[in-house]
Amino acid sequence: MKARVKWIEDSLFVAESGSGHAVVIDGPPEAGGKNLGPRPMEMLLMGVGGCSSFDVVDILRKGRHPIKGCEVHISAERADTVPKVFTKIHLHFVVSGNGLTESAVSRAVNLSAEKYCSASIMLGKTAEISHDFEIVEG
Repeated sequence: MKARVKWIEDSLFVAESGSGHAVVIDGPPEAGGKNLGPRPMEMLLMGVGGCSSFDVVDILRKGRHPIKGCEVHISAERADTVPKVFTKIHLHFVVSGNGLTESAVSRAVNLSAEKYCSASIMLGKTAEISHDFEIVEG
């Protein structure tokens, strides 16, 4: 896997994935950022959310469970001193579908957290990671 990050100006960068997709990354205003893209640490949280959501949807679909939607809300705390690593990360999944069971969703969320989501397992080496979920009919 490869990626490239190119400095544009001030605190503005463009990151390109090995698969050819690009995203703008910007720093905070106090570092010269202009709020033109997510901060690098926000990208890490979005990566964890994407990785874990992919797993949850994939596990439920493979199990032929009636999933219609999945959204994850992520909150995190960081250390007060440099390096300001994540110390706590919480993922709250909102999974929707008609007739989804608590046991199926719980299994999918736990399998992602404990076995499949490389991003959360990696960040779990430095941060306390927790998760919960709710099921919405429809």
